[in-house]
Amino acid sequence: MATRKRGSGYPPSPPQVWNHRKEDRWKMNDREKDDEQVGRILTRREVCALLSGAAGAGIVGSGNLASSDMKPLPGCLARPEQTEGPYYLDTRLNRSDIRSDPADGSIVEGIPLELEFHVSRLTPQGCLPLSGAEVDVWHCDALGIYSGVHDPHFNTSGKKFLRGYQVTDDTGTARFTTIYPGWYPGRTVHMHFKIRTNSGARKRSEFTSQLYFDDAITDQICAQSPYAGNGRRSMRNRDDFIFRTGGDQLLLAPVRKGDGYAAVFEIALQ
Repeated sequence: MATRKRGSGYPPSPPQVWNHRKEDRWKMNDREKDDEQVGRILTRREVCALLSGAAGAGIVGSGNLASSDMKPLPGCLARPEQTEGPYYLDTRLNRSDIRSDPADGSIVEGIPLELEFHVSRLTPQGCLPLSGAEVDVWHCDALGIYSGVHDPHFNTSGKKFLRGYQVTDDTGTARFTTIYPGWYPGRTVHMHFKIRTNSGARKRSEFTSQLYFDDAITDQICAQSPYAGNGRRSMRNRDDFIFRTGGDQLLLAPVRKGDGYAAVFEIALQ
């Protein structure tokens, strides 16, 4: 696996230029910038309108909202769509354990993370399990390195570690075994995911967003090997401009499991 180039003062501070068109936002180069949020966060009124069969489109997750003509649902907080970032690759790797690199079988080092997606579809009758949806996951390793990338600081071209997708089963569940992601300059710790569904003849829908972690847990993780080899992380959730556009609704709540963690993420698609 590629390693970061080390030297005096690495990693360098990302070049930053103030963008006067967008208040409180930095314009960075491709590595530090994952672009900006696409889509928008639904309001409570809009979600209730969806539940009652009104026109509109959106993604909903967990909460406790209800419409006038149906029982309260266990899951209806809006989930914001966010950018896929510069390092998405459609690898078509159908696998649950994404820690290995199929090129040589090597396993990425890091603290194990078992991640479960519970995907539902929103209907007038409520949130029902959505089977047959493709859930695609990708993220960086413990040192902030993505596979399949030719970057100024590393070259992992041809590698496919920490990438893969699963198809949801009859209960709407997709399971992954991966590692807790590391950090890199310009971003807080995060993971990317994409959900593809067939919504009709010749029509395919796609939802893309990111997952985040509590800073307190991340601080504990980053103090351990191999994460500590990347130095002190430079950005927390509150400082990440992408997190500030709905990241609090995309936070995972990992719990200890064996020598690692496990987390569940619920999301419902209209």
